[in-house]
Amino acid sequence: MKEFHTPKTNSLIIESEPAEFPATFSREDFGKDFRWGTVTAAFQVEGAVKEDGRGASVWDTFTHKKGKIKNNDHADVACDFYHKYESDLELVVELGFSEFRFSISWPRILPAGIGEINQQGIDFYNRLIDKCIELKITPWITLYHWDLPQALQDKGGWKNRQIIHWFTEYVQLCTLQFGDRVKNWIVMNEPMAVAGLGYTTGLHAPGKKGILNFLPVVHHLALCQAEGGRIIRQNLPQAYIGTALSCSFVEAFTKSSKDIRAAKRADALMNRLFIEPALGLGYPSDAFSYLKNIRKFMLEGDEEKLKFDFDFIGLQNYFSVVVRHSYLAPVLWLKDVPAKLRNVPTTAMGWEINPEGMYKIIKQFSKYPGIKEIVISESGAAFEDICLNDEVKDPERVAFFQNYIANILRAKREGINVTGYLAWSLMDNFEWAEGYSARFGLVHVDFETQKRTIKDSGKWFADFLKN
Repeated sequence: MKEFHTPKTNSLIIESEPAEFPATFSREDFGKDFRWGTVTAAFQVEGAVKEDGRGASVWDTFTHKKGKIKNNDHADVACDFYHKYESDLELVVELGFSEFRFSISWPRILPAGIGEINQQGIDFYNRLIDKCIELKITPWITLYHWDLPQALQDKGGWKNRQIIHWFTEYVQLCTLQFGDRVKNWIVMNEPMAVAGLGYTTGLHAPGKKGILNFLPVVHHLALCQAEGGRIIRQNLPQAYIGTALSCSFVEAFTKSSKDIRAAKRADALMNRLFIEPALGLGYPSDAFSYLKNIRKFMLEGDEEKLKFDFDFIGLQNYFSVVVRHSYLAPVLWLKDVPAKLRNVPTTAMGWEINPEGMYKIIKQFSKYPGIKEIVISESGAAFEDICLNDEVKDPERVAFFQNYIANILRAKREGINVTGYLAWSLMDNFEWAEGYSARFGLVHVDFETQKRTIKDSGKWFADFLKN
C-alpha cells in the first residue's frame, strides 16, 4: 500500500499496488468518442521565418546566438511546414488520426506583437484550417507555444505586467479570425517551462537567468492563462477550452523527511503551480514556502483573475521524476536523481521510461474536483532513429506508446474522464535546445532534403486506429 495526500487537503488517500491491465487493447476499448490526434508547434516546424511579413520571435534571436542550441542548429527552415502543410496534413490522415493540434505563431500574425496585423500570416492559418476541414481533420489551436514576438521581449516580455494587455489583443485577434471554424482551443503550452527554462535557468529563449525573474513571470503567465480562457469564452461561447500543462509524477529518493519535503516542493512546481490558481486554490505555497513571495507582484483582484473554469486540462507527460534533498541548491533545496543513476530504462533524452507514471499523474490530477475532463495533449519519446531503405525501425517508440496508452486505459477504466490522446509529434522537428538531435516524430524528416518517411511507430498507430 502507498500513502499520499491530495492537494490542498489533509485527507489521507490509500492507493493499492498497481492493478493488472491488458497487455493488448483495441481502439474500441476507449469508446467511440475518444479523440486520437497528433501535434506540432509553429516554431518547431514552420520555417519561413522571414517570409510574408513574419516578425522575429525570441526563439529566432536565441537560436542565432552561438552555443545556445546543440550543434548551433536553428529553425529558419525547420520542416518547411509553411510550404508543405498540405502534404503533411495528408500524413495525419494516413496515420489514422482525426485530430490535429498546431500553434499560431504570434509574430507571424502580429509582427510587432501588437498593432498592425499581418494579413499574409492570417491567410496562412486560414489555409491550414481549411485544409484540415477538407481532409476531415478536427483542428486544435494552441495560442501560445513559446514564440513570443521579440518586439515584446524588448519591452520586458513575460516579466512586464503589460503583457496581459498584449496577450489579450493577440487572443482577441485569433478568436475573431479563426473561431468560425475552430472549436478546440488550448491557451498555454507548458507555462512552467517558459518561467523556469526561459527566465530562470536561461536554457530556453529568451535566455534570462536569475530566480528574481521567476515569480513575476509565473504570475503573469497564470493571469494570461485565465484571461485567454475568458476571451475565448466571450467570443466563442461554444468553444472547447483548455490549457496544456507539463506534468511528471514525483517521488522521493528515500523515505527520509527531508527527501519527502523535497518531493513535495518539486511536485508544487512541476504539477500544481498553474492548475491550482486556475481552480481558485491559489499558489501552492503550502509545499513551497518561497511562493508566498509572489504576493509582491499581485494587485487587488488578481486572485479572482487567476481563476477560469476550463472545459478540459491538457496533461503532457513524458517521464517521472525522483528527487532528493540537497543543500547545494538554494531556494529549491533539492536535486533530481537522474534515471541513468537509478538504472532504469531511458529515452535518448535520458528521460525515464515509466508508463505507470502516466497512470499516477492522471490519478493525481483527477482528484481535483474542478477538473471536468483530462486530455493527454502531448506524450512521446525520442530515440536514435535511422532511416534505411525508406524504413525507420523504432520498436522502442512503439513499445513506449503501447505501454503509456495502456496506462491511460487503466485510468479510464477506473472512471477517470480521460477523453483524448494527442501524440507528440507528427514528425521530427526542431526540438528547442536540442536542435535536430532529438527525434520525437512518428514521421522521419531528412532535414537536408525534407523527405518524409513514416516510421514503424506511425504505422503502428495507423493499424491501431484503422482496425
